Amino acid sequence: MESLKAVFFGPDPEAQKRKCNTLIRQNTRQLERDLVQLRALDNKTRKHITSASRRAQYNPSQAKQAMSEAKTFARELIRIRKQISRLSTSQAQLQSVGMQVNEAFSVRKIQGSLKKSTGIMKDVNTLVRMPELTSTMHQLSTELVRAGIIEEYVDEALPDDSLLEDELDEAEEEVDKILQEILQGKLSQAPAKPVAQPVDQTPVAAEAEDEFEDQEATLEQMRDRLELLKS
Repeated sequence: MESLKAVFFGPDPEAQKRKCNTLIRQNTRQLERDLVQLRALDNKTRKHITSASRRAQYNPSQAKQAMSEAKTFARELIRIRKQISRLSTSQAQLQSVGMQVNEAFSVRKIQGSLKKSTGIMKDVNTLVRMPELTSTMHQLSTELVRAGIIEEYVDEALPDDSLLEDELDEAEEEVDKILQEILQGKLSQAPAKPVAQPVDQTPVAAEAEDEFEDQEATLEQMRDRLELLKS
């Protein structure tokens, strides 16, 4: 029945508005879920860096290895934070699209006509390139074209370099800043020469040892989760 009405009277503006808002809410919830996971990864990575520092303090003979591990985790933390920043920016853009779409439909209801919005089109073209949102943003852009809010054009070129920063090697100074922020220089204060350890380690030292028995596996799992969020 609804499709027949659309044929004779044109698409129902209220139905179009509801569909657009539903798609915007779906994208918003997806971004919120991804941000929650990334913030949990941020937390976990900070703990790994702190644990590396503790191990360096209680096992000076492993201070060099602990520093290397801490730097590796600091690089992962930089990537995680860049992605959090990227998704937070996308979230703000999506909220802006939602407000502009509702405003466009309100103006249409009052004035009986609708002007195409280059602002919405620009934001949608940016968001549709996000791997996390591509599918539903395509649906949203289709609905916005049908409603006459944007032109039938979506730029599917690869994102600019700012969106590919996660794949670049982070500068050492950035890594050092992260270590300073989390450890306040404690890792670098670990003794340079090995100190003889008693046969029975203290509980804290033994615990620090256990935490890093499987460093490579832990790091691999974190990278997998980060990649999963980006795919």
